[in-house]
Amino acid sequence: MKKHKAGFVNIIGNPNVGKSTLMNAFVGEKLSIITSKAQTTRHRILGIVNGDDFQVILSDTPGIIKPAYELQTSMMDFVKSAFEDADVLLYMVEIGEKDLKDEAFFQRIQNSKIPVLLLLNKIDTSEQQVLEEQIQHWQSLLPKAEIHPISALENFNVKEVFERILELLPEGPPYYPKDQLTDKPERFFVNETIREKILLHYKKEIPYAVEVETEEFIEDEDIIRIRSLIMVERDTQKGIIIGHKGSALKRVGVEARKDLEKFFDKQVHIELYVKVNKNWRSNSRQLKRFGYNN
Repeated sequence: MKKHKAGFVNIIGNPNVGKSTLMNAFVGEKLSIITSKAQTTRHRILGIVNGDDFQVILSDTPGIIKPAYELQTSMMDFVKSAFEDADVLLYMVEIGEKDLKDEAFFQRIQNSKIPVLLLLNKIDTSEQQVLEEQIQHWQSLLPKAEIHPISALENFNVKEVFERILELLPEGPPYYPKDQLTDKPERFFVNETIREKILLHYKKEIPYAVEVETEEFIEDEDIIRIRSLIMVERDTQKGIIIGHKGSALKRVGVEARKDLEKFFDKQVHIELYVKVNKNWRSNSRQLKRFGYNN
């Protein structure tokens, strides 16, 4: 019999380098939302990949930033926790990037006692000479790290990186049931799907002032009925989210419903409401309610 391997593989890096795209490519499911906007991921999201003789627990984390308010401080706490339980650390950078936005985090990577795979992403947008220069640059900064050029979006070298992860994982029993895909409940993915549509369709501060809370999730045999609350910080933001005669909010609902029907493989009925929750991003009690500061 083959020995069983299991462990935690945590993905860290600057905002927008492709961490969520990579995680979803590994898992084969859309667990992390992906948009072109920075700070899309707010939580630490686990995606579990199971095989007969392995369990890989992948962790997508928020992009590393210098926090400007309480919510961002909580997001960086999720990143710090990723250093504490990792068996393998994936440090993701993109072509043209020179350093991590936080020097203290970078020093932790340099001094890491666990294996570090530096994934040089978006190589499909680069020429060979630039790629070679980038590899030399990162080798000089992180001599102990293994460097793997990849394209998470094009699925280039993703399988090879996953096989290398399996080689590095310790032997041990699975941490989660073998049929489990993530550590998050259904309502979390409803919230994230709605938030993704808001990130895609609204500009400036609006997406960052929004939090979503699903108040009702009722699953019957042939349909899931969902009622979700979109929270904003100001009355003006509420008006923008709703739009003229409710048109903007309706678009969010229609697009979220389509994605959720694919995710749950079942018909979905969704109702959306908008409410003002002043300064929730700087209110520690509110942040705890939304799953931050835990």
